[in-house]
Amino acid sequence: MRFPLYILILLFLASGCRFFKGDPTKNTTISGTTTIAVDETFKPVMEAEIELFKAIYGYAEIKAEYQPENSAITMLLNDSVQMIVAARMLREDEISLLNERKLFPKQLKVATDAIALVVHPSCKLSRLSMKQLRQVLTGQIVSWHQLDPAAPALPIKLLFDHERSGIVRFLSDSICQGNFSASQASAMEFNREVIDYTATHPEVIGFVGTSWISNRNDSLHLSFHQKIKVLAISESDDPTSGNSYKPYQAYLLDKMYPLTRSIYMINAEPRSGLATGLVSFVAGDKGQRIILKSGLVPAVAPSRVVNIRTKL
Repeated sequence: MRFPLYILILLFLASGCRFFKGDPTKNTTISGTTTIAVDETFKPVMEAEIELFKAIYGYAEIKAEYQPENSAITMLLNDSVQMIVAARMLREDEISLLNERKLFPKQLKVATDAIALVVHPSCKLSRLSMKQLRQVLTGQIVSWHQLDPAAPALPIKLLFDHERSGIVRFLSDSICQGNFSASQASAMEFNREVIDYTATHPEVIGFVGTSWISNRNDSLHLSFHQKIKVLAISESDDPTSGNSYKPYQAYLLDKMYPLTRSIYMINAEPRSGLATGLVSFVAGDKGQRIILKSGLVPAVAPSRVVNIRTKL
């Protein structure tokens, strides 16, 4: 994976001054070995977080298993990992299961993410209302002609990263109230495959995490991946250019883009170890800056130091 310039600079600085090596034989907050499970939707930002953490703390070895959200949570409940990154908090029954084993999970919001709708660049449609989206997801709208009278009467194909992904769960539970229809839907394995397939198939609407389509060369995050077109979404039943929004960072911050969701780090370590150290890092200034640069919204705004000169 190619990292943005700001990540490479931070890695270079960290590799030249590894002050915090710790003890390689002990599992502490800055050393040792651990495996975590991460919703694959968040792979771009978590890869950057882990690489910088390892560059700073020389004896820390973190292996990330990138899985569908449901699989990541199952790994935590089965004690295969002690920390996960997901787009939902644990349910009460899941917390009780861990509490019975004296694990007492700690759940921390670290960022705000969004689900982006992507289509082929030739698609004439530029925006959807939330009502239309619900009708598409519940099988009430099945043809492109129903969305746009000028479009041919071709069936709409919905494409997801995985059938057990957090994206499917969010849309089914939060948008469709459990009435999601799978008759038009299919799934790949990864977000990148959804983007690649949608870029060559005009009949598809793909659903991906925002960090996968952010233009890393755009510091203001006002543009997206050039291979696909991103649809704007409106809460109004009559979507216009004035009331429809794309998943730009500013629109995630104030929730003007309707398909926003939270990212949580869920830590069930029995005592403070390397997973706890990673959570603290991601929630701290350096980690939150990486989230900011990835096109997502950090849970805590990173601080800025401004020097003011006053004439005497």
